[in-house]
Amino acid sequence: MEVEEDTFEEETLEEERGGPAEELEEVVVREENPPKTVKIGSTLAPEHKAMLQKVIRDYNDVFAWSHEEMPSIPPNLATHRLNVDPTFKPVKQKKRYFNLNRNSAVQREVDKLLRAGFIREARYPEWIANVVMVPKANGKWRMCVDYTDLNRACPKDSFTLPKIDQLIDSTAGNKTLSFMDAFSGYNHITMHPSDQEKTSFITNQGLYCYKMMPFGLKNAGATY
Repeated sequence: MEVEEDTFEEETLEEERGGPAEELEEVVVREENPPKTVKIGSTLAPEHKAMLQKVIRDYNDVFAWSHEEMPSIPPNLATHRLNVDPTFKPVKQKKRYFNLNRNSAVQREVDKLLRAGFIREARYPEWIANVVMVPKANGKWRMCVDYTDLNRACPKDSFTLPKIDQLIDSTAGNKTLSFMDAFSGYNHITMHPSDQEKTSFITNQGLYCYKMMPFGLKNAGATY
């Protein structure tokens, strides 16, 4: 996990964010309690709106609402690999200790990741990182992994993300635009088997490594 200083001015942070360009209406995808819904633009032409609603309901099985329902991208299509400089000596960070509240949050997160198949037990890893607990706005904890040492040993991808003007140009000529909220998007992509144990982290429960691509790695954004 790389920590950078916030360079925004205070007045920039206080600026009001713009709202959506049009009103949105909810479409029920699954009849559950509570129902699972998605949002579509209310200004769509009636025939387009009816067609879109039918497609969403007919193919409701493609939506994932939990980690267990989430499929992964086949490894033959995409995997994330680490280009670790062999001149760097592997680092095993000294274990950090947390209070009972944070330890309980770590245990819950580890259990959830194990059930989803995102992590596995690591046996004798050469790289070991600590977890970092970050408070969320709702009062809960977010578990991150301190990959500072591992990232230092990896060169930065020369082509990280497409330029924003390329993304805008690619929408030219299209009548509609769809925004997809990719549920745990990074965790759709597998870590290459030879690099999985380099992502190892330590907790009170033991040593674990990621089978799926985690947040915090230097070039994860470029792969995603």
